[in-house]
Amino acid sequence: LGEGLEKKNEDFAAEVEAQTKALQKKAEEKKEEAPKEEEKKEEAAKPTVAISAKDVKVLRDKSGAGMMDCKKALAECGGDVEEAVVWLRKKGMASADKKASRIAAEGAVAQYIHAGARLGVLVEVNCETDFVARGDKFKELVADIAMQVAACPDVEYVSPEDADPATIAAEKEVQMKMEDLQSKPENIREKIVQGRLDKMVNEKALLKQDYIKDTSITVEELIKEATAEIGEKISIRRFVKYNLGEGLEKRNEDFAAEVAAQMGK
Repeated sequence: LGEGLEKKNEDFAAEVEAQTKALQKKAEEKKEEAPKEEEKKEEAAKPTVAISAKDVKVLRDKSGAGMMDCKKALAECGGDVEEAVVWLRKKGMASADKKASRIAAEGAVAQYIHAGARLGVLVEVNCETDFVARGDKFKELVADIAMQVAACPDVEYVSPEDADPATIAAEKEVQMKMEDLQSKPENIREKIVQGRLDKMVNEKALLKQDYIKDTSITVEELIKEATAEIGEKISIRRFVKYNLGEGLEKRNEDFAAEVAAQMGK
């Protein structure tokens, strides 16, 4: 766990104290943000703005906040995505951007063994502190990610950035020579081929897969929501899949012939 990552060397008691203070601060902020009667009247007077699913998705990608929080932010800001990002940050709901650069070297390694014990998965998911790693929400998230890996037979790596550049280059060379593209102009071929390559890479990236427990979001969005909810950077570092007998050559012999061969010795 955390092999090759730089870890923060903190005293556990100090870590717990810091977590407690953070929770107290959030509680105080909530009290301060309690709306006054006048503010409630102003909110009631605001015109209703139609919020599109596209805008909600854009805001979620930018902020890492939950879907309902994004809808509320867009409604508050008249549908303006940039203003909504600022609104979320003020409310403490946007966290993905400011936590992305943090070091997450704690976490957990989880396993998932599918029924019949013919498929197994090991996955490492990181967070920033051991305090969070021991929490039930984080443990449940790691277990769900392990199950997700098992449910995606085509997945080979965590992020599209993890794809092998040599493999992509080789595939691009093949695609550029495909017969169905030869009649098209060079610049058009480039765009078509790039689209095919992006699709191929994304299909093999864990983060780009639909989350098995809620197909309206991707695994990447799940991690962003977990980061916002838990309050620490969460990241999937690596995984490995084991398929029973994979890579081994199996003998396919007739049993009667095998017995006869043994009797003839």
